[in-house]
Amino acid sequence: MAAKDDLGRRGEEVAALWLERHGYQVLDRNWRCRSGELDLVVRRERTTVFVEVKTRTSVAFGHPFEAITAVKANRLRRLAAEWCTTRDEPPGDVRIDAIAVLDAWSAAPVVEHLAGVA
Repeated sequence: MAAKDDLGRRGEEVAALWLERHGYQVLDRNWRCRSGELDLVVRRERTTVFVEVKTRTSVAFGHPFEAITAVKANRLRRLAAEWCTTRDEPPGDVRIDAIAVLDAWSAAPVVEHLAGVA
């Protein structure tokens, strides 16, 4: 298993715990379909949130949010729509967010949450 994969998994775990501490319920992790993968699907009150998690050890090569391009945003919208079609109940309000995790292996990773990225 590659170190990058370990880092990504650790970042998703940090993000899920952070979201739970902020009142979100995790519905899905690493939901996959033929079109791609959603890192996290969470819910708070009446809003279903699709979360793209970007994890980096530093910002030496740019901030993690810079990796969310227009192409990536379009893919996230398509995946979110596809996830919604697999559910029996309506998703309520829908939003796509991003979470940046820096220094994921430390005792106090830095988490930044950006709502409504796509």
